[in-house]
Amino acid sequence: METTMKKIVAEIANVMDKMNEQDVEAVAQRLEKAPRIFVIGEGRSGLMARAFAMRLMHLGATSYVIGETITPSIEKGDILVAISGSGRTHHVVWTAQKAKEQGVFVQALTTNPEGDLAKTADAALIVPAATKFRREGEAPSIQPLGSLFDQSAHIVFDAICLKYAEAKQISQQAAFQKHSNLES
Repeated sequence: METTMKKIVAEIANVMDKMNEQDVEAVAQRLEKAPRIFVIGEGRSGLMARAFAMRLMHLGATSYVIGETITPSIEKGDILVAISGSGRTHHVVWTAQKAKEQGVFVQALTTNPEGDLAKTADAALIVPAATKFRREGEAPSIQPLGSLFDQSAHIVFDAICLKYAEAKQISQQAAFQKHSNLES
């Protein structure tokens, strides 16, 4: 009998098998050229966005999380990475629309190619995972709510970071130098 953890890993592997590596690479290439990268997401997806921004900072990118007190105004030439499993999270979609008005490139990460976020974005990376809404056609999942999407998003973001680091020739040691040094 499969363990719960093995079932979860199998669900994630199923999602990853349906993704196109070239799409992930295209996102990394866009980010390589951006002077600044901003991220937005709500709930657990927002935590994935924050983890992504942190890792980008470790890799030498100038990255910000929308809503944090030290986040500057966004400007033309910047990139906004907006994440919403459903593609309809109001604050995320609204922020993407506002960013577009500023001339910012919007990169979406969502399950829903027909959602408002994908329609607003300049590019959408579709992660074919289950969300809390369990729409028809979503991957099946034993996990609650949008856990499968959030786990898959974390892996996709890490894959983007890996491609980014390779292109920028950022070594493990260089990334470690940017890691917090105020921890025990």
